[in-house]
Amino acid sequence: MRLLLEDRMYDRVVALARRPLGIKDPRLEERLVDFDRLDATDLAADHVFCALGTTMKHAGSREAFRKVDYDYVRLLAEGSRAGGARVFALVSAVGANPKSGNFYLRVKGEAEQAVTSAGFDAVHIMRPGVLLGQRNEHRTGEAIGIRVFKALNWALIGPLHKYRPIRAVDVACAMIGAAADTARGVRIYQFDEMWHLSRGGQ
Repeated sequence: MRLLLEDRMYDRVVALARRPLGIKDPRLEERLVDFDRLDATDLAADHVFCALGTTMKHAGSREAFRKVDYDYVRLLAEGSRAGGARVFALVSAVGANPKSGNFYLRVKGEAEQAVTSAGFDAVHIMRPGVLLGQRNEHRTGEAIGIRVFKALNWALIGPLHKYRPIRAVDVACAMIGAAADTARGVRIYQFDEMWHLSRGGQ
């Protein structure tokens, strides 16, 4: 959100949130919404940036997890497309596949499918591995995983390079850079592509 507000490509930034963001900017329009009842008439935009997601621990069940990571993403994609959006940028996950035997990766893959079939001129799918950055909640297992991945970062080469940890801010920069591209179609960004874009590459 802060990066979008710093980018002069956008005259107005509309944020859909469940609770106040605590960010003040004359170009920011904050809308508190119930994601179960997204209204397509309120979703007019040119570019959409979606980082919706939860954890199994926080969701409490597979059904609740799927509601956030698939249903809400699909509703946002369909509603914003109906509102005239041309570009959709989505934070997914490395290994996302609608046919995966892993529930998490399968849901992420299904969310990607929902977005790509919504009819946008361009869809940019970010597939980060472990995300580095400050969080509002402590996740012990994830914290351990981050330390392990950092320690083994040197070994993640070749086909494993896409699993390297990446800062959340770099993913955000990559999303904005991708949205500025005028190319049409669906593009998927792994670690290298996100890293390149976050450094100002095209």
